[in-house]
Amino acid sequence: MCAARTAGWLLGLVCALGIDHDLVAADRPARRFAPRAEQRFEEARARFRADTNDTTRAWQLGQASFDWADFARDNRQREAIATEGIAACRLALSRDAKLAAAHYYLGMNLGRLAQARKLEALGIVKEMERRFQTARQLQAAFDYAGPDRNLGLLYWRAPGWPASIGSHPQARDHLERAARLGADYPDNRLNFMEALLQWKETERLGQEVEAYTELLPRARLAFAGVAWEPSWYEWDQRWQTLCTAVDRKQKRAE
Repeated sequence: MCAARTAGWLLGLVCALGIDHDLVAADRPARRFAPRAEQRFEEARARFRADTNDTTRAWQLGQASFDWADFARDNRQREAIATEGIAACRLALSRDAKLAAAHYYLGMNLGRLAQARKLEALGIVKEMERRFQTARQLQAAFDYAGPDRNLGLLYWRAPGWPASIGSHPQARDHLERAARLGADYPDNRLNFMEALLQWKETERLGQEVEAYTELLPRARLAFAGVAWEPSWYEWDQRWQTLCTAVDRKQKRAE
């Protein structure tokens, strides 16, 4: 099953926090993936309602809620979908406090809630941080190093102290760790390269670009199928944007 579209979550969250994200842009054509996301949500909800004691079905509803909320028509609908995912994950954790997937998707759906409740976004970020930290302690490799990936994105894009938790050193640590732990997962490598570009670490960025170019053919085979189409749509856009930015910097340097 395909992992959640991290950059889409990041875009919504940083907009809620009032931060300009210069590498990922909202894309209306991506809405063609909405019917499948809605169908997966309805199926996950039906499975969960058939047995609310099943913690796996609970966190899977959290996952489906997060994905479906990406296509919400407005903040009211986004909040309703996210709230359902949050409730399912909290219920799962009431039965198994060490369930990494429930902590993880609770944090992700809190991100959706932050998108919908912009005035409360900064307060919600603290619980997101705690949930991802707990998920990392319990199962660091979950969702292709998802806990480190999301912590890195939070620390990278959130405002710094005293306003919020933003931290360049922590962002680098977690983004690089995700790229190492989940080295074959494109999202991890793209996040790290985008951060290196912003931080103007040209030499390391060049190495990562070369490595990602070599990875791409293998990744397309490993993450193939209809379920991965939304992710590849996003990843390919980001890769093209990144390459254009790198080429522009090289031409200016010459």
